[in-house]
Parts: sequence; C-alpha cells; structure tokens
Amino acid sequence: MDKKMIDGGKQNSRGEQTEAAKEYPLEGLVKTDGMVCEALAAYLPAKKQGEFTVEDLANIPDEQRVELIDGVIFEMEAPYTIHQTIELEIFARLRAFIMEKGGKCVPFAAPVDVQLDCDNKTMLQPDVMVICDREKNNGKRIYGAPDFIAEVLSKSTRKKDLLIKTVKYENAGVRECWMIDPDKKQILVYDFEREGYPVIYGFDDEIPVRIFEGECKINFREIHDYLKEIYGV
Repeated sequence: MDKKMIDGGKQNSRGEQTEAAKEYPLEGLVKTDGMVCEALAAYLPAKKQGEFTVEDLANIPDEQRVELIDGVIFEMEAPYTIHQTIELEIFARLRAFIMEKGGKCVPFAAPVDVQLDCDNKTMLQPDVMVICDREKNNGKRIYGAPDFIAEVLSKSTRKKDLLIKTVKYENAGVRECWMIDPDKKQILVYDFEREGYPVIYGFDDEIPVRIFEGECKINFREIHDYLKEIYGV
C-alpha cells in the first residue's frame, strides 16, 4: 500500500500543541473530576490529579496497573488477548534480530515501568520497547527514554496514546515510536529523528525498524495471518 503522511496530533515545529492535541488536553482524559477512582484512592495520599509522584505509586497493588503522566494517574485495563498477541509477536521479532546480530540493545515487553523524563512526575508502561543504553536499566525500571517504543491501541487508551504519549515520547528523546491500531489494521510509525509526521503502514506491510537503519523489518503480514488463524480477524 502507499505510505501516507498525516498530522498525528503532536506539537508543531515551534513546540506548540496542534489543534488535535488541544481538543483532548491531558485533564480531559482523566476519568473523574480532579480525583482518582475510588478503587485507587485507598492506596494513595489525599492529592489532586496533577500532584501525584512516582513515590505515590509504591502502595498500589501490582494487579491494578496505572500510568503516571505529569502528575496525573491513569488506570490501565488488562490488555485483550489480541493486544497481547501483537505485542509479543513484535517483541519476539525484535529479540531474534538483536540476538542474531549480537547487538547490545535489549527489548522489553509490558509491564515494565519507564521513568521517562528522569523526574518523579511521569511513569509509563509501553507495550514494547528497546533500550540500547543498558545503563538506563537499573534492574527495577527503565530510567530515561527508550530508543524504540510500540504501543498497541485500544478503545480505552487511544486518545491518551495518540495525543498525549506521542508528545511525551518525542520530547523525552525516544527515537522511534509505533502506534498499532488493530481495529483499523494500521501502524503509525513516528521517526522522531528524521521526520515530523508519522508514516501509515497496513497489516499487509513489511515495516523497517529505523533505529536499526531498516536492517530489521517486521513483517506484519505474518502477524496478521497468525491473528486470523487464532482470532479469525
């Protein structure tokens, strides 16, 4: 298919938010009016959304997955099985390539915490990532920006992932980011080092991984065929 360029709702070249990002500001994605949900409130200090820190997450049980973005806590639903299948297929292909080449980069699959901005206001859990600076892995979490991130979109995370996290990833220094949409069967590839807009691929494409100079390619036709075999989609 032809590769298309679109405005993904990021900041523009002057560092300003685009109209799409303004339409869904961070506070507009919080589920409650300035407060976290009742299920989480019991584990957190009495603060408003926007005031929470990484340290405040310590008492939240592991089974209640959350992300922290600029002091705002977002609940995370357990991924659907199709979501997890895509995630693990990408992880497996990245790992196989790195091992074959004897590379120093390390792939990870969620849940792994990423202290993205090296501050105490943001902690994310990307679906798949690659770290090439091993010193960022402190054995507990990733401290700093991964080189590569892939997120598999769902209805509950679509706006947050497309309009908030892509901006966070770019500003933190992530080199490449994929947003994978199983419903539309599309992959938005952001090459933050070279291009200002994402390139759209389909589930029938072979997609080059740009942090590896395109030498590694993820064959989404193979992944799609596997999904059809398992899920009939």
